[in-house]
Amino acid sequence: MAKKTINDFAQMVENGEKIVYLTAYDYLTAKMEEKAGVDMILVGDSLGMVSLGYDTTFPVTMDDMIRHCSAVRRGAPNTFIVGDMPYMSYQTSNEQAIANAGRFIKEAGADCIKLEGGGPMIAERIKAIQQAGILVMGHIGLTPQLMGQIGGYRAQGRSSAAAMKIVNEAKAVEAAGAFSILVEGIPTAVGKAITERAGIPILGIGAGSYTHGQLLIYADMVGMYDNFTPKFVKKYANVGEVLVNAFKEYTAEVRQGQFPIDDEHTYKMSDAEVKEFLAALDK
Repeated sequence: MAKKTINDFAQMVENGEKIVYLTAYDYLTAKMEEKAGVDMILVGDSLGMVSLGYDTTFPVTMDDMIRHCSAVRRGAPNTFIVGDMPYMSYQTSNEQAIANAGRFIKEAGADCIKLEGGGPMIAERIKAIQQAGILVMGHIGLTPQLMGQIGGYRAQGRSSAAAMKIVNEAKAVEAAGAFSILVEGIPTAVGKAITERAGIPILGIGAGSYTHGQLLIYADMVGMYDNFTPKFVKKYANVGEVLVNAFKEYTAEVRQGQFPIDDEHTYKMSDAEVKEFLAALDK
């Protein structure tokens, strides 16, 4: 499978083909997603909660992101990879934003970076990173890094004024040079309005069916992350239950002496070698 490029994504939009987008944070998951044929993988700062056990995304560092993004690249060498800029890795200055975005490309092999927000400062950052030759994906609507300003982890754009604000942010992000925008946690009508007015691919997570593609956090959709489940998640499997049951069965068998079984699960010596070994022990 050849890795898709921005030209391929543009052609998919032109042809009415949906873009399939999933998160991954490790080698094995990325490998499975590439086998499944997803178009794009996001190494999200959501790894803070899914992989590192934090309550929010705020503690995630650039080094965390680079390490996980590198693992995902090794697992999915032929898939378009998006690296998520963590909190305070781009807010301070254009120079900081360019340097950290460059780390994703140079050290982790990412194809693109994503950053949150749609205000004038973020538009300036997007323009600077884009002018440095790095692909940028915007992220508007429910933006976890701005949780304090938007009132927590809750749907956005539910009033006419709030919806217009998000539509205008989409225009500003596109004008700044983003090649694509992720819209999260907004009503279907708002996702539709943004998509119809955009000249770039619009990807949704909890933004309705009209966007050009869909993203889910993989641990939500397979039932591994059970701390909470957003309304927009569909569970396609309950891998968490399968794993817990497997761990329980293993625990019981070890404690009861049922595992391992020497004839099935261990290495063997020839009878002659065993005899020689025992004789050596007795010397």
